[in-house]
Amino acid sequence: MENLTQQQLLRQISIGITLIHVLTENERRCERLLGQTAARIKGMGSPVSWTCTDGLSRDGEIIPDTADPLKALDFALSHPGPLLLILKDIHKFWRDNPVLVRKIKDLSCVSRGKGKVTVITAEEEWIPPCLQEEIVLFRQGLPDIEEIRTFLRQLRENDTSFAKVCESEPDLLERLVVAARGLDLVDLERAIRTLRLTDMSSTDAVRSLLENKRRILQQSGIMELILDTAGCNQLGGMENLKHWLQRRESAFGLEGISSGIGLPKGVLIMGVAGCGKSLLVKAIATEWHLPLIRLDMSTVYSGIFGSPEASLNKAFKTAEAVAPCVLWIDEIESGITTHGFKSEGGASSRVLGSFLTWMQEKQEPVFVAATANAIEMLPAEVLRKGRFDEIFYVGLPETSAREEIFRIHLAKRKADLSIFDSKLLAGSTKGFSGAEIEQIVHSAIFEARADQRPMTQQDLMAMVSRTVPLSITMAEQIKKIETWAFKRAVPASGSS
Repeated sequence: MENLTQQQLLRQISIGITLIHVLTENERRCERLLGQTAARIKGMGSPVSWTCTDGLSRDGEIIPDTADPLKALDFALSHPGPLLLILKDIHKFWRDNPVLVRKIKDLSCVSRGKGKVTVITAEEEWIPPCLQEEIVLFRQGLPDIEEIRTFLRQLRENDTSFAKVCESEPDLLERLVVAARGLDLVDLERAIRTLRLTDMSSTDAVRSLLENKRRILQQSGIMELILDTAGCNQLGGMENLKHWLQRRESAFGLEGISSGIGLPKGVLIMGVAGCGKSLLVKAIATEWHLPLIRLDMSTVYSGIFGSPEASLNKAFKTAEAVAPCVLWIDEIESGITTHGFKSEGGASSRVLGSFLTWMQEKQEPVFVAATANAIEMLPAEVLRKGRFDEIFYVGLPETSAREEIFRIHLAKRKADLSIFDSKLLAGSTKGFSGAEIEQIVHSAIFEARADQRPMTQQDLMAMVSRTVPLSITMAEQIKKIETWAFKRAVPASGSS
């Protein structure tokens, strides 16, 4: 089912289609689009719309005695010239009503060659079987970036308060355009109204849109919008990945990447637990100024939101609506595995097919950042060259990276770095992950506060001596991961 656009409507009308069914959750926006389309067709004039309460109306004037749907259709049948008829509530009457269905079919036949088009708007997809050959079905998706930009420009022209804010901050309109992707125009208009009526700053207005987007995504239950992102300055080491990001930014420019132009397909990040895969994904979104959406594969298989493949397709459509964005597929191996692929006709096999098809054919700029702990479980189809732009391996941090990680976490907690020997700390934590180093700093601060004194080097060294790192407790598993990654993935750390 295609999304409704003005170009699609004009094309359908030009080839003689007379009956169109539009699935929409926003009647007002749909009616605005239909009105703009009618204005481009010679001699058609404003649309005539019908509701079960008022009957037919045109430009706000009600046509008397047309609340009955049959009488409304009689009016359209007798209308001589071009006409765009919008039937808003007709789908609530046509079940088990053969007379009404016959009149709609007659209207469709009579309208051919006379420039008359009937558009039925509804929230449900069901259509009487005898009309299915006559009708063309469209879905009105969320507004694309051009529709959002046009809407904001119209608001700026008609709203002096909003125009003044835009004059004082020339980049505000584009920031709102990006923040509003994936939202309906109602949400955008509400944010602008709040900006106008309160002392809210433009930054607050953008954040309000992002918070609204996060609420809508959370209500869907499948995905969540991550707002607490961190830049590359929060990553210790990872030189190769930082260089990879900088090279793409140099090629297409930060503005180009943020707007979706030149946005790569994505990266697959595998490695040892606690070494910064999640932080790395957040850094990508922050550095490229893109919204970050997280998809948990375990939720896809929960069955709460339908079949796994239906849940996954819903997630992909949501990501495309929010695009340009970063789609974070966390622990991808928990949903797409070689075991599921080999089990003939299983849910995992269908999910794999849906994922591969979408990665190959997606038109919207969605950067896929997939993380995996057990990458050997993924089918070869996912790992082949071209599916992702690059596969990165995040291993245990080297000495220089551990030193940097200590400095990052100490600075984050506003500690005086001059009293700590970061080289000694790094040398004492060979085989420690970034998460383990963070916990050492956290625990040392807790012990110092419990004694009502500042944290010292000795506190950190004491926590180091008490910690048994994963590199010891899970040595065999980590060795297995490193063996697989050798020559199969690009190390995230190392000289660029």
